[in-house]
Amino acid sequence: MNHASTADDPLDPIFRALANGWRRRILDLLREAPRTTGELDDLIPDISRFAVMQHLKVLEEAHLVVHVRDGRQRINHLNPVPLQMIYERWVKAYEENWASALLGLKRHLEAPRLDEAADEDAS
Repeated sequence: MNHASTADDPLDPIFRALANGWRRRILDLLREAPRTTGELDDLIPDISRFAVMQHLKVLEEAHLVVHVRDGRQRINHLNPVPLQMIYERWVKAYEENWASALLGLKRHLEAPRLDEAADEDAS
């Protein structure tokens, strides 16, 4: 996939959202279970409720989090689709190369060495 400029790359907001450790922490918590904003605030006492809300906003803009209203509560859910998009574009594309390289290394390390073969012939 060739992108004319990074401004056109739909994955940019996802990478920006993932660049922050607090947002990754929120995603980890949402991976375990959907949570209200208050629950997230309770589970991350090192930052303010306002900061949690700001981080959720960035995650929603990147489509990593969706929320559902239940009365006065806002229940946040992890949306794994953008993560799958990153996987398919950046991880999966290199997975085959890495697997081939590791298989080649395994074969190289397990192959009989020439000096060992020469030692066996001499005995």
